[in-house]
Amino acid sequence: MAFDFPEQFRFADSHEYALLEGDLVRVGISAFAVDQLGDIVFVDLPDVGTSLTRGNGFGSVESVKAVEEMYSPISGEVVQRNESVLASPEELQNDPHGEGWLLVVRPSDLTQLGELMEATVYSNKVAAS
Repeated sequence: MAFDFPEQFRFADSHEYALLEGDLVRVGISAFAVDQLGDIVFVDLPDVGTSLTRGNGFGSVESVKAVEEMYSPISGEVVQRNESVLASPEELQNDPHGEGWLLVVRPSDLTQLGELMEATVYSNKVAAS
């Protein structure tokens, strides 16, 4: 199955994405990860004000198949979380790169974005798996 990964996104090996919007970063999980999970039934996200450390877990996604830990693609402070995904996890499935975003983070080190994969690199990686 082919996936369309937005060019302006950056991706972590663990399938989370980061999108720079002004001085904030929107975080979510890729369409590939959502496809691998199947029907999503529950999403657990940290509270606003939580400090995230790049590479550390920040929540989980539960599907009918498995519970998967999510890892922060960037360090910073959670300034917003997507309450509608918490209430309706299927939003994550329907539009992971749009309405299915998970967190907005105030990054502590923007250079970390440059260490994430560009969309074409990530696309090639998941196509080969």
